[in-house]
Amino acid sequence: MMDDYNEKVIDNFRNPKNMGSMDNPDAEGEVGNPTCGDIMKVFLKIDNNIIKDIKVKTFGCVAAIATSSKMTELALGKTLEEAKDLTRDMVAKELGGLPAQKMHCSNLSVEALHKAIDNYQKKHMTKEHTTD
Repeated sequence: MMDDYNEKVIDNFRNPKNMGSMDNPDAEGEVGNPTCGDIMKVFLKIDNNIIKDIKVKTFGCVAAIATSSKMTELALGKTLEEAKDLTRDMVAKELGGLPAQKMHCSNLSVEALHKAIDNYQKKHMTKEHTTD
């Protein structure tokens, strides 16, 4: 099973970054894939439109854990706009590639991030309009 993955993927699986939940996050996003059973939930702390902290809880395979770990590293410190530009291909490239049948895992990590950002922006826009 591990023979399908390169060293970067295995390292991110064995030593994942930014795993866990967060108290009072500014935003959350959760996605799942009913076919494979992978689930990812992203938590964000945002200050001045910049992702200051990010955590992810991942239930899934080697690729799901590795891609969610790498996605957090790529998103941390970025503006919301820069983080929304992250793609599954960028995550896979940073990991040195994934087996074709596992590319959906990198898609999930980015989808969860984008969902958290969308939730934050919707909440933030609603607050701005209600205080006018």
